[in-house]
This record gives sequence, C-alpha cells and structure tokens, in this order.
Amino acid sequence: MTKLLTVHDPRGYPPLVTGKRLAPRLESLDGKLIHLVDCLFDNSEVFMEQLKDWFAEHMPSVRTEIVKPRESWVDDPVMRAKIAAEADAALFAVGL
Repeated sequence: MTKLLTVHDPRGYPPLVTGKRLAPRLESLDGKLIHLVDCLFDNSEVFMEQLKDWFAEHMPSVRTEIVKPRESWVDDPVMRAKIAAEADAALFAVGL
C-alpha cells in the first residue's frame, strides 16, 4: 500500500498499523464453512444470528458457525487457530 492511513482507536492511543493485502477471494461459497466472528460489541450476537439465518435462507449450501474471542479488544490465538484449521473463510462483524 502506498497511501497513508489514519486509524482511530477508541482505547485512546493510536496503534501501529501495517497495511496488508486482502485475502484472496474464494471463487464460490458453495459447500464452504464460514466462521462468523462475533467481536463482542453490544448486540453483535443478535446481528450474527441474523446473518447466520440469512445465509441459511439465501445460500443454504454455505455452512456457518458463530465463533467468539475470549474477550473483546484482546487477540485470541486459540480462536484464530480454530478459524485457520476449520473454516474456508471468516467474516468479522461488530453488530448493530
């Protein structure tokens, strides 16, 4: 990335951010397992359930599983390892 980014962190101090390329796009989601990562924001669990229901209704061949980190704002290596080992893709969301 050649552009500078400004990142705002609600914890009150700017983190060091290194730009990275996006993950390669899957050709299709058919038959894939998508981990829906609930980032533990207010009402995010409700949103993730609605997203899971949307996939079930509109893309029934896509399997989804909601996963959560142990706590908000803290890296969870166990959760990351689970996603890497089991899922074909992950979708992170913060809720409503």
